[in-house]
Amino acid sequence: MRVFTYFALMLAFAQTLGTQASAQGQLTPVITVNDMVITRYELDQRMRLLELFRTPGDLNEVAREGLIEDRLKQQEMDRVGLRLNPGTLETALEDFAGRANMTLPQFTNVLAQNNVDLETLRDFVKVGVAWRDYIRARYSREVTVTDADVERAIQARGTQPTQIEVLLSEIIIAPPPDRIAQAQQAAREISQLRSFAEFEAAARQVSALPSRENGGRLGWLPISNYPPQLQQVLLDLAPGEVTEPIDIPNAIALFQKRGMREATRPQQPPLSIDYAAYYIPGGQSDAALRIAADVKDNVDSCDDLYGVARNQPAEMLDRLVVAPSEISGDVALELARLDPGEVSYNLTRDNGQTLVFLMMCARNHAGSEGLDAGTVRNQIVSQRLAGLAEALVADLRASAVITAR
Repeated sequence: MRVFTYFALMLAFAQTLGTQASAQGQLTPVITVNDMVITRYELDQRMRLLELFRTPGDLNEVAREGLIEDRLKQQEMDRVGLRLNPGTLETALEDFAGRANMTLPQFTNVLAQNNVDLETLRDFVKVGVAWRDYIRARYSREVTVTDADVERAIQARGTQPTQIEVLLSEIIIAPPPDRIAQAQQAAREISQLRSFAEFEAAARQVSALPSRENGGRLGWLPISNYPPQLQQVLLDLAPGEVTEPIDIPNAIALFQKRGMREATRPQQPPLSIDYAAYYIPGGQSDAALRIAADVKDNVDSCDDLYGVARNQPAEMLDRLVVAPSEISGDVALELARLDPGEVSYNLTRDNGQTLVFLMMCARNHAGSEGLDAGTVRNQIVSQRLAGLAEALVADLRASAVITAR
């Protein structure tokens, strides 16, 4: 018995040492920025956060660069004694969650499910918000925008002769919950394709959208129709190349580039998108699809949907006017294909139980008639402040002692 007890104690001691060693490993400094360290734990957490945000590129490199810049910014703000009000930070966190159409508790649950601590998001948002306020306070007097500047900007936006258009094919895989792993594997295999014929065959086999009938082929569309975070990815593709799998709610998206061209530009990329979403119970059932088809036949504009939704709960119809960057990925991809007055009912919500009837109302463009000069002025100020902020970070980095391990 004494021997057994001895070995049990030794095993417990060894396990304790292993746990402590693991914890100490997480606290190991991997980068030093002047006298401030970045630990392995912080780097791992930032990478997980970036992965949750679907950030493209080498996440290790992006996380390292982001954390280094955060340290430089924090040191500069510490130098001048800037502290962010706790109430301001909480509001910023709620706004951040709101851009994903979630409450902060809901977003916190998503973080936890992806092994990201709330404190990681808090640090990420805190530096961004405080830095924005610092830049405004430091440089606001240096940024002067005249009426002539605003007029030139409006004229320039209205006279640029061309815009980039892309010719794509699409695949949207919408697997049931018990086949997500197989769908992810299929998406990875499709992303390696370079043949137009093979991609079209895959679209006919696995895509969930009606475009599968013609191999997923889309017509020429302005690059500005697509979500901002996807535009550069599409521009960088060579003809025949396929994007990496893109996670969107309840589905995985892939795009193959078939061509790119410059076309006559009718107007600037939209500042905001006006669209409506009418929610039909039943998901992709035949009954729900018949209702969607009937609604389509009886509406010509988004305003007509108010009549369709009369006497129904208010939450059955959403009418939104938002910046393109604030629209969820799956909705943004659907809207990219639509002209004003056109509809789509390919999406679902509530785990497939609700069909989403989307209608494009309008794209509100810079340079359009009646454009608010104040909006343009604010955009110019933001652009100039962003340039000054980038220059300041570059100066701080040039004078810093940065050691990577």
